Amino acid sequence: MVRETGFPRVRNVDNGIHFIAGLPRSGSTLLAAILRQNPRFCAGMTSPVGAMYMALETAMSRRNETSVFIDDAQRRAVLRGIFVSYYEKLHREKVVFDTNRGWCTKLPALGQLFPSARVICCVRSISWIMDSVERLVRRNAFELSGMFGFEASGTVYTRVNRIAASDGLVGYALDALREAFYGEDAQRLILIEYQALTRAPGDTLRILYEMLGQPYFDHDFENVEYEAENFDFALGARGLHTVRRRVEWAERETVLPPELFDRFSGDMFWRRPEASVRNVPTIQFSN
Repeated sequence: MVRETGFPRVRNVDNGIHFIAGLPRSGSTLLAAILRQNPRFCAGMTSPVGAMYMALETAMSRRNETSVFIDDAQRRAVLRGIFVSYYEKLHREKVVFDTNRGWCTKLPALGQLFPSARVICCVRSISWIMDSVERLVRRNAFELSGMFGFEASGTVYTRVNRIAASDGLVGYALDALREAFYGEDAQRLILIEYQALTRAPGDTLRILYEMLGQPYFDHDFENVEYEAENFDFALGARGLHTVRRRVEWAERETVLPPELFDRFSGDMFWRRPEASVRNVPTIQFSN
């Protein structure tokens, strides 16, 4: 057991922190916007905590010659202290949901830091994720996006190939999700499909609350709002984190060329019965 000294005992970090991860354009911002309606919850888009966590991991690694003075107990205390310091002042009495797609790669550490924490992964058909990103690019026709290095000469093919790579927006998140899904800490995961969240938000949230052991809050799915205009504008992707007021499913035709859309048709691995060797709970929509 790690003995902690010098840190305030913050109830929400000790007993009430969870994580939101998964795939981009799959409902993570929408889920956070819904959860934040509950006055007992703190949730939002990607926070700085994940980046600070990983930067400190690097600083305390063997890359830094002074790391010989840091033992494992100190590493755990420092990493846990990021959450305490960031959330303690403003959200002392709230259950925290911290968002970062990288959390799927940190399940063994998160399990030691916060044994009761769950990682909620929003997922969606990869083909429709690619379609959603391309639609965003076309809505911002006079802006170059940081998602593609502000490249002016790209095509839909180069854009999809770029974000599908293992270090790309979608490829990295998909690899991280696979790592967590098949890993020994997969029992910490809760998968929520985008279709379930948008077609049946009430049922989806009730199941999620039950899994988290939280008393249900009566959410208003007709008046959900969230935006991060300054962040999205700097990225050259206005609307990336804007949530429509009404939670609803929208049928549409893809803007992708057929062969590009079909390229990812088999990538919803979590739906294959033989793939769920860890029995990861998944909230899906069924007619």
